[in-house]
Amino acid sequence: MGTKTVDETGVKTDEHKTDEAAETAGTPGSTETAEATEAAGAADGTGTDTPDTPDTLDGTGTPEDVDVTGKTDGADAAEAGSTGVGQGAGAVVSAGLGIVSLTGSWVGTVASARESLMGQLQTSSSSNVGTLIEKGYGNAWQATAMWGGVFALVALIVGVVVLARPAFGAPGRPQAPWIKSVAWAGVALGVIGLLLAVLKYTDVLLGLPSTG
Repeated sequence: MGTKTVDETGVKTDEHKTDEAAETAGTPGSTETAEATEAAGAADGTGTDTPDTPDTLDGTGTPEDVDVTGKTDGADAAEAGSTGVGQGAGAVVSAGLGIVSLTGSWVGTVASARESLMGQLQTSSSSNVGTLIEKGYGNAWQATAMWGGVFALVALIVGVVVLARPAFGAPGRPQAPWIKSVAWAGVALGVIGLLLAVLKYTDVLLGLPSTG
């Protein structure tokens, strides 16, 4: 660096001015200006690196491995929901039919009245008491027992199908506890109703009174 020479009057020489210009170029202000320029470039995105392409994209930009688990889970949930609704409805129907088989139905009532009317038409005042009882009451009671047995049998079949349904469905999809409970109730009521219907139809239970 050249030496600074000042004359006696205090006026700076040309060499002195040249040295000051060199020092001004190396001052911290110039460094701050360069940093500001880099920050502006970063804000515009020109100074940032291009993001890496995801591994799941090939050269054409098409995903190689598409994640379809969301759609699959949605389809499985919809299928499971529809299956659960069907099994629940079947369990309720089974229990309802079991109750009807024990308490009676309008079908059994109509069938009993019809048999009683037909018995009255087939008999006359000259018929013996045994024939009157059998035609007027025995056939009617058997009709009621028969229809009760039909409802009990249907309740039993529906309950068994509901309980056996998970074995033929998708593995790992358990059946709801309340469905099992209601289905077992339908099966139990069906068995009881069917047993009582058979006993009544064969006159083992509540048979016709003896006329002898």
